[in-house]
Amino acid sequence: MKRSMPITPVPRLTGKRAIVTGASDGVGFALATRLAAAGAELVLPVRNQEKGRSAVDAIRIAAPEAQVTLEALDLASLGSVAELTHRLLADRRPLHLLVNNAGVMAPATRQLTQDGFELQFGTNHLGHFALTAGLLPLLRAGAARVTTVTSSAARFGTFDWNDLQSERSYSPARSYGISKLANLVFALELDRRSARAGWGITSTAAHPGTTLTNLYAAGPNLGRTRPSPQKAVMSTLKRLGMFVHGIDDGVQPILYAAIGGESHGGGFYGPNGIGEFTGSPAELPVYRSARDTEAAVELWAASEQLTRTSFESPVS
Repeated sequence: MKRSMPITPVPRLTGKRAIVTGASDGVGFALATRLAAAGAELVLPVRNQEKGRSAVDAIRIAAPEAQVTLEALDLASLGSVAELTHRLLADRRPLHLLVNNAGVMAPATRQLTQDGFELQFGTNHLGHFALTAGLLPLLRAGAARVTTVTSSAARFGTFDWNDLQSERSYSPARSYGISKLANLVFALELDRRSARAGWGITSTAAHPGTTLTNLYAAGPNLGRTRPSPQKAVMSTLKRLGMFVHGIDDGVQPILYAAIGGESHGGGFYGPNGIGEFTGSPAELPVYRSARDTEAAVELWAASEQLTRTSFESPVS
């Protein structure tokens, strides 16, 4: 049963420190702007520093009192993740909100991260897994909420434990679904482990529905000799009001999962319309593909091994 949530004003967040990955454009930028306008102190780790500076300037125009710090982060590099977490740990300032939002979608051919992982699984899941593990002391100190952005594509994902990196068989959509299922499973397992271990962290998951962003151009154009038509098709559907909505609507479920007064640990949020393409933010039933707690434990163990990171001793 999908329980719709009212779209409410963002509460004051003065004194709260927040990190949003992938905030140089799209849903991440919209979320960061709203948090800054509510008084949160923002840390924006981005891969493209030029785009990051433009985003910071735009946030400060929208929210002149915004406190924003730009950081470097390439989630496709575990070394870059480690460098960021060490810089933030050295600062010793508690974190109150982490939104694992950045991602890549459906490259036409199999691409690799700097560490040799399949790009979507490595960036969308493993990079955020390592980031969250590295920041664990600061998240615990701030009794933080961690919101991980998944996708309705997680419904169709399945884990092949002998081929998590899609080495034997690569399909752009299939591998994307695996990475987004991993995001959802991770978010749910993080909340369970926090409750058992007393970390004081609340973990939620959300997806934005079918939201027109640059994600539909950046990923699908990787490995192609001709531009992908995907973004043009999505733009046409949005113009016709069919199955696609804009960023202001797409950010709502994520905003609710991150700071909504009724959202809760282990909750999963997204649009309530047909197929969850568009609609008002709602609490969603967890997809059957993500309900297997034994698979969650196995994914966690595999992720710790692949990233050489442990939530028990996150700082190497």
